[in-house]
Amino acid sequence: MFRYFIVYKPYKTLSQFTSALNKKTLADYFAVPKNIYAVGRLDEDSEGLLILTNDAKLNNQLLNPMFEHEREYWVQVEGQITHEAVTQMERGLQLNIKGILHQTKASVVEIFNKAPQVEERVPPVRYRTNIPTSWIKIILKEGKNRQVRKMTAHVGFPTLRLIRYRIEQITLNDMKPGTMIELSQKSIYKKLFHANNI
Repeated sequence: MFRYFIVYKPYKTLSQFTSALNKKTLADYFAVPKNIYAVGRLDEDSEGLLILTNDAKLNNQLLNPMFEHEREYWVQVEGQITHEAVTQMERGLQLNIKGILHQTKASVVEIFNKAPQVEERVPPVRYRTNIPTSWIKIILKEGKNRQVRKMTAHVGFPTLRLIRYRIEQITLNDMKPGTMIELSQKSIYKKLFHANNI
């Protein structure tokens, strides 16, 4: 029987259930059957939405670059971000991904007029009175290694905090770090692939 969970992965947590490095893992927060694994990953220093399942077909579809799907990130960056930087990211950048130059696909980038309502991070982002910060929304259809961080750094605004808020029509909504919701097969396929039939 296939099971489907969405979780809010906390900061400084690995996207796996075991670690030989004595680091926090998903097992510190979420109790699921042994054959359940995360679909893809979020870096240890990133937070937000992860899908957990034992459905190999779903896993393959979400990780296959041929099947594009939207991922939305809420990003706090250092400095007062400019519209020029936003435009550069939207058009695509040449980034070094694991030693290979990669041209990012066009994306959607928007500046939040005011900081979004999000849970405080533990520990909090270091506050410096002389350096402002900005919040932006980035919507990608690809997920290269540390892509969002590399994009913001490339245009001169390093990432301070990174939250994955949405995958297709699945959102964190009002979830808090360390919380989990189970979804039905029909519901998750409809939200991810807009399919009424499985």
